[in-house]
Amino acid sequence: MALGRSREKSGQSSFRGSRIAAAIVIGVIAGCVFAFLFPHGFFFANPSTQTRPLTNSNLEVDPASCESSEKIDRIKSDIMKLSDKNVELKRQVRELNEKLRLAEQVKGHAREQVMTLSEPHKAGPFGTVKGLRTNPTILPDETVNPRLAKILSEVSVRKELIVCVANSNVKSMLEVWFTNIKKVGISNYLVVALDDAIVDFCKSNDVPVYQRDPDKGIDSIGKTGGNHAVSALKFKILREFLQLGYSVLLSDVDIVFLQNPFEHLYRDSDVESMSDGHNNMTAYGYNDVFDEPAMGWARYAHTMRIWVYNSGFFYIRPTVPSIELLDRIAYRVGTEANAWDQAVFNEELFFPSHPGYVGLYASKRTMDFYMFMNSKVLFKTVRKDANLRKLKPVIVHVNYHPDKLPRMKAVVEFYVDGKEDALESFPDGSE
Repeated sequence: MALGRSREKSGQSSFRGSRIAAAIVIGVIAGCVFAFLFPHGFFFANPSTQTRPLTNSNLEVDPASCESSEKIDRIKSDIMKLSDKNVELKRQVRELNEKLRLAEQVKGHAREQVMTLSEPHKAGPFGTVKGLRTNPTILPDETVNPRLAKILSEVSVRKELIVCVANSNVKSMLEVWFTNIKKVGISNYLVVALDDAIVDFCKSNDVPVYQRDPDKGIDSIGKTGGNHAVSALKFKILREFLQLGYSVLLSDVDIVFLQNPFEHLYRDSDVESMSDGHNNMTAYGYNDVFDEPAMGWARYAHTMRIWVYNSGFFYIRPTVPSIELLDRIAYRVGTEANAWDQAVFNEELFFPSHPGYVGLYASKRTMDFYMFMNSKVLFKTVRKDANLRKLKPVIVHVNYHPDKLPRMKAVVEFYVDGKEDALESFPDGSE
């Protein structure tokens, strides 16, 4: 029994040893096979990127890599151009959406007015019938410019404010402009800055200021343009103010404020403007008889005349006709060669509908030419009349004279400082 068990154990040991030997042999054979089939191992990098000994040929710049770098630069440049184009397309889409919203508002207001006016009414007693002259205001749309909407909500008083558009070319006059506004005690005013220097200047003088988002068409003119060029921009800029539901008293920079103008407005018309006229006839209109002797009995032809409204100082309400007026002016000034914004402003307000042309149905009012005084009235008439010299106007607009700054300062000396001879050194007109 003992001998049998010993043989059994020795047999098991030899069997176990033979299995181990077989496993070793198989492992060696398998290793040789895998070494032959996969000389770089199972996990290896691209052979072209494997480490190779550095030689002079390795240090040379590969022309293909330079070409690849140039391609990358071109691709980056193309991406930048596409990005800029995308921004411009977004801006155009935004403008088209704004026009669509306005068109829908116009349609809605027109429907309301038709429904109101279509209701039959009996005429009242003689002298009591009054036509519709005050158009309803539009529905404000703050999505047009949320940043401006926030500023206006803080600056305006009863949804009204004075707005002035300025660049660095008129910095000295701007200082006289806002200094006298502050003296009068007017708080609801805003400077629309056309360059960074005016933004800094206003902030340093605690003057409310707003700078529009970049716009190539406006910025190029706004930063370098002269008085007339900048003046033409205001009609496009004002549109957003009206769309936001605010009434604007637009003021050029060559104006001296002596009283609060909001206390002297009627607010019954779409546009309330100062006149370039210098007396009752020229400011408010008159019957001008044209004489043509060759016509014999019909030699006299009656014509109606009025001197133009001044586009440098007017009050405009947020109504559909008002916005249409701004659109018409901005379009014509932008497309017609040598178009002067003041001439276009008056043509659109006064020219009636006729074959081939649809006139603007906007109501208008002429401001008192002694209260809202132009510099021709002041230097040619008022300063020479003892009674008129006692009159204190609301504003004086130095629009008739090119030497604007010294005359503005003289107006301040005369009306504010009480210097009796402050106006005497200036000629009636310009030299």
